[in-house]
Amino acid sequence: MPLVNNKVGDECTAGNNKALADGKALVDSLIKVVACYRHLASCVGGCTDSLQLRDELRQTREKAQKLSVGTCHHLTSHLRDKSLPEEHRKEMELLWVAFSSSLELLHIDMCKVFNIGDVFSLANTASLVQTGLQGGGSEVAARALSMPDLKEAQPAALPAGLEGEERITMEQEISQIDHMIDDMEMKVNVLRWMVEPHGPQYAEPLGSTDSASIAMFSVDEEQPGQVHQSLCQRSHIFVLLLLFAVILVAAILSACVYLLS
Repeated sequence: MPLVNNKVGDECTAGNNKALADGKALVDSLIKVVACYRHLASCVGGCTDSLQLRDELRQTREKAQKLSVGTCHHLTSHLRDKSLPEEHRKEMELLWVAFSSSLELLHIDMCKVFNIGDVFSLANTASLVQTGLQGGGSEVAARALSMPDLKEAQPAALPAGLEGEERITMEQEISQIDHMIDDMEMKVNVLRWMVEPHGPQYAEPLGSTDSASIAMFSVDEEQPGQVHQSLCQRSHIFVLLLLFAVILVAAILSACVYLLS
């Protein structure tokens, strides 16, 4: 009976598990940074907008781009591996969908900051919208960058040409993210609608507060008796409408018979 060597198989399985764990860690970090950037982006143009906020946006954006490049390279190299087991491939595809969705959110928020920053210049703080918010996003930015504190000494006045340089840099970075999204679709053919989530980790969209989600949440909150009562009421209404239709048809037929006779 030939001896079976399981050492190679065990090493491959351990390597695939490590690659999967590294991919999850990268995607999780990117999701958190993108969420922090979205929170900071919501303050642009408001009364809390400042040179410090723009600098925090820049640092968070750079961290997100650095994570995006590493995550893209990691997932691409493994998804293009023909020897990747099917169960690991499904997990990688799930991570790929979460990664690509986060990258698109980052691109949207970067474009938003770019456009709003063009309307609300820091050189004219009187034009900022008085939203009533107080405080900055230093804690959010510090959480995204894994830094204890970001309270650095900021210049009292806006340096000449700084805002223009920042806009040129942002335009280049937006173009890079756009190119990365297109390049991803060319290298890896993963159809999002074919990837089925099977766990709570990426089941809910990031920062979803739309009316559809609220409506679904309220339906889930209903008691079983209330749902049954609602269905009964609907069935009663349907029966009444059906009876009314039958009576109406019978009356029309009787009238036709009377006129023809």
